[in-house]
Amino acid sequence: MSGDLPDQPGGDYTQSQLSGGAGEVVQARDVTGGIHFHYGSGNRSALPLQLPRGVGAFVNRLSDLSALDGLLIGGETLVVCLIAGTAGVGKTSLALHWAHRVRDHFPDGQLYIDLKGYDPGPPVTPDQALERFLHALGVPAAAVPDDTEGKSSRYRSALADRRMLVILDNAGTTAQVRPLIPGSGRSMAVVTSRSHLPGLAIRHGAWRRTLETLTEAEAIRLLTETTRAYRGGDDPAEVAELARLCANLPLALRLAAERAASRPGMPLSRLITDLRDESELWNTLSTEDPDEAHAVHTVFAWSYRALPREAARIFCLLGLHPGGEFSEGAAEALAGGNPRQVRTALDVLAGACLVEHSGFARYRFHDLLRAYAVDRAQFEIPQDEQLAAVERVCDWYLRAAYNCARAIAHDITLFSALEPTSARPAPQFAEPAQAAQWYEQERFNLEAAVRAAAGTRLLATAWRLAAVLERIYSTYNHFNDWRSTSLIGLECARELGLRANAAVMHESLGRLNRMTMRLDEAVTHHEEAIADYRALGDVPSVVKGLNGLGWVHLFQHRLEDARTALVEGMSLARGLNDEHWLATVLYSLGYTCAQMRRLSEAEEHLSESLDLFRVHDDRLYESMVLTALSYLARVRADGDTALALAAAAVDISREMANRLWEATALVYLGNAQRAVGDAETALVSYQAAAVICRQNGDRGREAMALTGAGQAYGELGRGSDAIDFYRRALATHRQLGDRWKLARNLTRLAHELSGLGDRAGAERCGQEALDILVAFTDEKSLTLRAQLTRGSTE
Repeated sequence: MSGDLPDQPGGDYTQSQLSGGAGEVVQARDVTGGIHFHYGSGNRSALPLQLPRGVGAFVNRLSDLSALDGLLIGGETLVVCLIAGTAGVGKTSLALHWAHRVRDHFPDGQLYIDLKGYDPGPPVTPDQALERFLHALGVPAAAVPDDTEGKSSRYRSALADRRMLVILDNAGTTAQVRPLIPGSGRSMAVVTSRSHLPGLAIRHGAWRRTLETLTEAEAIRLLTETTRAYRGGDDPAEVAELARLCANLPLALRLAAERAASRPGMPLSRLITDLRDESELWNTLSTEDPDEAHAVHTVFAWSYRALPREAARIFCLLGLHPGGEFSEGAAEALAGGNPRQVRTALDVLAGACLVEHSGFARYRFHDLLRAYAVDRAQFEIPQDEQLAAVERVCDWYLRAAYNCARAIAHDITLFSALEPTSARPAPQFAEPAQAAQWYEQERFNLEAAVRAAAGTRLLATAWRLAAVLERIYSTYNHFNDWRSTSLIGLECARELGLRANAAVMHESLGRLNRMTMRLDEAVTHHEEAIADYRALGDVPSVVKGLNGLGWVHLFQHRLEDARTALVEGMSLARGLNDEHWLATVLYSLGYTCAQMRRLSEAEEHLSESLDLFRVHDDRLYESMVLTALSYLARVRADGDTALALAAAAVDISREMANRLWEATALVYLGNAQRAVGDAETALVSYQAAAVICRQNGDRGREAMALTGAGQAYGELGRGSDAIDFYRRALATHRQLGDRWKLARNLTRLAHELSGLGDRAGAERCGQEALDILVAFTDEKSLTLRAQLTRGSTE
């Protein structure tokens, strides 16, 4: 019998859901040789085309381009190549120019990410990069594993049968890049870095090309090509002098060329004099070559001083933005004042090549220019104005994230309204798709905004933003961002002495740790939250906390502890004027009692819960209770009742278009179909459930479906098929750290292996199951142990 956990109600939320159709369901008449569950590693219709636009005038580098072209000649595509070189030498420009040139060689698309390895802010982690790539490859957000190793494995699987080009720009270390390298196959990664990253060559056989600064002739040509449409007749000797002052570095040359092109009537000799004068005013940047650093810094200063006053102020303030890429709206919030003036300033800065366009109404910094903007802000902007700017932009992110969460999050019942503000309005989202797109663009900035708010002592803003982001992160299973921001939010709440706020963060971390199967940590956080709510006299929150704690204990299979928490929750809930939460706790307690074989008590609680949900016309929760009652009927060997209840649950979940609840109900329907002796039809239900779970990335529920299929094949006398499905379910249990379900399915696998004559395999599985079950003392566990001890796993 199945004792798998259904959805946890109240304070938790189902994962994001995808649409699907009836075509995914295998009909019973199609079952002849059994059902085969075929899964892909991503959506093959997803064709990511992520290459940013290259520089407008790309000249020279012919030998470098030829060398890169040579990598595509031959039978096998090189997996990874590295373009190395000093700051500003043109690594990104070369990589993007070549990528655009050969994109037809990679028909399955291109992936691109700026890893920000040398940015003044934190670099992009491999985990963050992998999540972005997997999303682009069509892997549902909920299907993305929660650990970096799992994400990397899924990423390599998704690329295995594709021919894609992956640009990993501005890598800082080998460790940052290694999980992003494709496996064996036809895809290729191009890495750019200031470092030679020797680990890539040693472990991955990377081909490396080190870019040198341009020759004088090449530098002159770049200046000439860039300014040709704006000025002519310049003295070649002066053009050569300008190139020399730029140390022949493409970044500095482009800035200088833009300055010259914007002043076509000014003699080049005057521009050169200005540049020489500027070079005496600044210290060098910390790059590998002091002469090159001095030239770059001098050109930056030269371009900066030519800016109009307002544009120069906004350039400095943009250096305070939490991330290196930003939207027009964020820039307006950061700068304050007239939005039209901000937009004009952004046009000026883009025209001067001090920022570059990264999309519609979006901009980004070169990491060196961002560092320069940060440096200038310290000298040009008073500290109180700097702090005010950071406060404005963090508040803007808070309000935008709030609107985003309201558009896409499954549960916003705990949201409190934000106070009105006269500041720059945050974006509104008419459709969930708009909110999802905004979140995808701003995700890195949102985490950085929490850190920026906490770092500038905007503790209340940091806490509130962390609380809002939890609802978005839980929708997309972005567990690492969820953890880091919630821990910051918790610390901020503690510093403010706001116990209720700290309790909210403890609850958040409790849910996160339950979802990632860090169950001991989940218990600690839920208990901390409950203690805080008790001290504050907040009984409704104590009830919600006890319900959450009860479900963590259920996942630990500590059934008596779960019942203790839920009995108290029920008692407290009866004293509240909140029938929804009473019904919720009654369901949780009834399901727990069914697991403990306290059948009369389970029926009493589940029946009362069902009545309350029906009174309030809560159809989804009604279907959830029906699945638990179906389970109870099966325990009582009442297969017909179990079948009717499960079928009703499936109908309701389809009526409400909730795919994951439908998958759960289908598993219970399959179990009921087996209970009445119809294992073949049960296979259809399990297959339909598995398809939904795989599409939505719910590995726990998918394992429920695989387990059911294994049981059905066993009942049909097809032991080999049963073994295959049990093994697949076991792999998921191991990945999720679900020890009790692992032991139960090891017991079932041992039985099937024994039936096929594999006594040694059966003994190994049985012994592993016994070793695990020692930690469990409930009736079901004791029964499993007795079966294993007797040598019977029926």
